[in-house]
Amino acid sequence: MPMRLVVTPELLIAAYRQGAFPMGRGRDDPDLVWLSPLRRGVIPLDGLHVGRSLRKVLRRAPFAVTADRDFPGVVSACAAPAAGREDTWITPQIARLYTDLHHRGFGHSIECWADGTLVGGLYGIGIGAAFFGESMFSRRTEASKVALVHLVARLRAGGFHLLDTQFTTAHLRGMGAVEIPRPAYLKALARAVDTPATFFPPEEAIAAELARFTG
Repeated sequence: MPMRLVVTPELLIAAYRQGAFPMGRGRDDPDLVWLSPLRRGVIPLDGLHVGRSLRKVLRRAPFAVTADRDFPGVVSACAAPAAGREDTWITPQIARLYTDLHHRGFGHSIECWADGTLVGGLYGIGIGAAFFGESMFSRRTEASKVALVHLVARLRAGGFHLLDTQFTTAHLRGMGAVEIPRPAYLKALARAVDTPATFFPPEEAIAAELARFTG
C-alpha cells in the first residue's frame, strides 16, 4: 500500500518557495493535489485596476476593514457553499494547515465587517516579500473587491514585491490580474521570498497607499 504524504506547515512553506501549492479535489477528499501552473496569475502591485464605481465605494467606506482579526472565520466563509459552487477545494485538512500557518505568522487575512458581521474578505500566505492569495468571499456587494484593494495597499506599504493569485478569473482580470509564464514567475518568486517585508506597516503608510485608489 503506498504511503500517504504527511503534509505539514513546514512542507507547505517549502512548496510555496518552489512555486507549488496544494488544493483539494473536493470538500471530503483526504488527499491534496499539488499544482505549479505553466502560466501563473499575478496582480502587479503597481497595476491594480480600481474602476470608478469601486472608487466611490471606497470613499463611502461602507465596511470596517481589519487585518488578521478573524483568520479562521475568513477561511470558513471561503469554504462555505455558494450559488454555483456547492463544493470546495478548501478541505478540513487545508483549513487546519493554513490556520496553523496563521498562528506561526505566515497566514494573513483581510476582513470586511458591516454592523459587526463578517461580510467579505480574503486570506493568503506571506513569505518574505511574496504574498500568495488563496481565496476570497463576499456576502455584500463589492466586499471582496474592497478587501483586495486594502490588501494591495498594505502590501505596497509593507514592501512586498509579488502578489500571486495562482490563477486568473474574470473578477481578478477586471482588477488587473495577468498571467505570466512559469519561468518568469519562478524568477520573481526567488527574489521575493528572500526579501524582507512586513504585513503590518504603519497605519499612516497604508492610508497613504489607499488614497491612491480613492482620489
